[in-house]
Amino acid sequence: MAEIKSLLYQDQWRIIDQSGIAPHFNALESFAIDDTLCQSVGSGYSPAVIRTWVHADTVVLGIQDTKLPQLEKGLRFLEENNMKWVVRNSGGLAVLLDEGVLNISLIFPDTERGIDINRGYDAMWELVKIMFQDYPYGIEAREIIGSYCPGSYDLSIRGKKFAGISQRRIRKGVAVQVYLCVSGSGIKRAELLKQFYTHSKFNESMKYVFPAVQPGVMASLSELLNEPITVTDVTQRLLEAVKCTGGQFYMSSLQGKELEWYPHYFERMVDRNRKFMEK
Repeated sequence: MAEIKSLLYQDQWRIIDQSGIAPHFNALESFAIDDTLCQSVGSGYSPAVIRTWVHADTVVLGIQDTKLPQLEKGLRFLEENNMKWVVRNSGGLAVLLDEGVLNISLIFPDTERGIDINRGYDAMWELVKIMFQDYPYGIEAREIIGSYCPGSYDLSIRGKKFAGISQRRIRKGVAVQVYLCVSGSGIKRAELLKQFYTHSKFNESMKYVFPAVQPGVMASLSELLNEPITVTDVTQRLLEAVKCTGGQFYMSSLQGKELEWYPHYFERMVDRNRKFMEK
């Protein structure tokens, strides 16, 4: 437990809140912002960062998803259902973002000895547990078979997954990212991704294993906690949880050198996605 606290319990947190829905805020920007902040935190220019972000109607693909046998048919299905799509630069498989999904990034400086990958995951799990500690439900971290983007740190209540965690390391910074399905229907989100994989002929892949999505194992926090919860509610819970760590925190946005670094990382994301489109 002490090791978890050594990451989560920072002397100072810088908080960047981008959880308000902005129609032109593209998910490519979010991944470029996190890379920028990794450089900033990793170089000592910034203290550790917590960033919240929300994107409307976007499927975020993992790099492995680009190997789907009939990916173009899957993408056409998404577009026909008014969903945007991007390919991210962190691990995992496809996830669905909309106005009821809150994303949280924890960005730490990597130490000389390096941060063990599980310590980053454990810090995020611990944070989410603190955020919802007033509910009489245990939040487990284990793979939920049949979920989309399955992994050993799927977060679930009573066997239903509501969140997944990924991690990225760059420029001596570590970005641990979680998506929290706050409101809406977990089954509907999973059904759309199930159809995406079906259209992409996921079961014809000989080299890669893709999830056989079972929508019934997915749910939102509103569904699991049996009460209406909003992204704003959860953002407030996040701030309260940060207070529990005992460190100082302040609100911020990209600033100084970060504004110079950001265009480079954004262009890298644009180039990555352009190459996949050309293929």
